[in-house]
Amino acid sequence: MDWDFRTLLNRPITSRGEPLGQERVAARTTAYIYGNILALAALIPVMRSEESLGVAIVIGTALSTYIAHTFAEGVGESIRNDRQLSGRERLDALRDSVPILTSAVVPVVILGTAWINLFEPRTAQLIAELVLVLRIGSTSYVISRLHGEKVSTETHIAAFGLAAVATIIVALKLVLTH
Repeated sequence: MDWDFRTLLNRPITSRGEPLGQERVAARTTAYIYGNILALAALIPVMRSEESLGVAIVIGTALSTYIAHTFAEGVGESIRNDRQLSGRERLDALRDSVPILTSAVVPVVILGTAWINLFEPRTAQLIAELVLVLRIGSTSYVISRLHGEKVSTETHIAAFGLAAVATIIVALKLVLTH
């Protein structure tokens, strides 16, 4: 198979062969960031609990957030359009919210490594938290790609800024809710 990595990266994001469009790409990006921040916020207080790896907490957070987010987006979209959403629009909303669910996959796999004694539970948790911060920061690279821009110093600064802001949001959530 002969393919060029740059060509692969520059292909438009599609659904059913059609370009998604800026609105749906934005919805997926929002869901991605939101899912990662909430997974990170769910993981951090788990450190206080020796007996829990946090797998159930991360999965529960991702699933409940996915359901709530999809429902809220559907209601908002109905109001914006001043009509009930079609079945296809509802399916699109479900699909656009999937990044919330996928945000839990890598942390759950990393946390699962403690069950097979590859890492100590706290080490696995710290790695999972670091991965989530990196995933949030990497959003700037995705945004650059979607805008057809080359990675630049500003992209790297934005990545650091996104990771820092996400960490601050998580800290605020912990202070205000735990």
